[in-house]
Amino acid sequence: MEDCNMKNYIMGTNGLIFVKERIPNCWINIEEPTSAEIQYLTQELKVPLSFLKDIEDVDERPRIENEDDWQIIIIRIPVRSNDEKLPFITVPLGIILKGDIIVTVCYYKSEMLSDFISYSNRKNIGFSGKYDLLLKLLLSSSVWYLKYLKQINICIKSCEKELEKSVRNQELQALLQIEKCFVFFITSLKGNSILLSRIKGKPGIDSDLLEDVEIEMKQALETTNVYSDILSGMMDAYASVIGNNMNNIMKQLTLISIILMIPTLIASFYGMNVPNALQDNPFGLTIIVITSLLISSCGVLLCRYRKWL
Repeated sequence: MEDCNMKNYIMGTNGLIFVKERIPNCWINIEEPTSAEIQYLTQELKVPLSFLKDIEDVDERPRIENEDDWQIIIIRIPVRSNDEKLPFITVPLGIILKGDIIVTVCYYKSEMLSDFISYSNRKNIGFSGKYDLLLKLLLSSSVWYLKYLKQINICIKSCEKELEKSVRNQELQALLQIEKCFVFFITSLKGNSILLSRIKGKPGIDSDLLEDVEIEMKQALETTNVYSDILSGMMDAYASVIGNNMNNIMKQLTLISIILMIPTLIASFYGMNVPNALQDNPFGLTIIVITSLLISSCGVLLCRYRKWL
């Protein structure tokens, strides 16, 4: 299979077939475009530079826009983040259309597109037109949202185990980053849903495929909302757990300080330069030590009886 991180020409008849040069109605797929590929799009295909600038903007919302005879459709797809703390983000994928020209541009590396191409080849699935390709890309993106949600859920369970015995904020901060992923996913899925409602009346739309896309997108959105609600409740609960763990540690340290203070107090009394009952007793030191140990032991037993330790 061709490398999906470069400019590829793909025909959609009888699966996805790679061709060596552009022919009418072929799909031109470009990921992480180089300056040469940008020049090819703007000078040879005459793609408006403003379209490419919009796709490059990581915060660009899903939408449809027309300029002269060109049309751009932007959807948001999930990708792995380069930030170690933030596992996943969503980025814009632009579908640029004009006559027999179909171009997709994404400025980020995406597992979704390479998987979409390889899966379509294995199943011998092609596309019949530009909106058919758009619907299949939306379907694939919804599936990848669900895949990444499963991986996020594994991360949450791992943090949950650490939080049960933690008094630090690191695990809560990790969950906070995961909560950001949910916010990105929910916002992007809602935007994709609005976009989908706008293309329902377009010619050449397969109603069965449209229904599949709607179901998968709805499932991805509902799953994200459920996970987000669970995570919010979990973070509140474990914030209390961390505070309670810290209180228990402080209580134990306080009790240990009190128990250690007993022999210190006794030794202080008998260390003064004033007459006392044991100053001439050869066993004075032994008596003081034994008395201190007995009183300290009684203090420990009392704390255990009260379940303070």
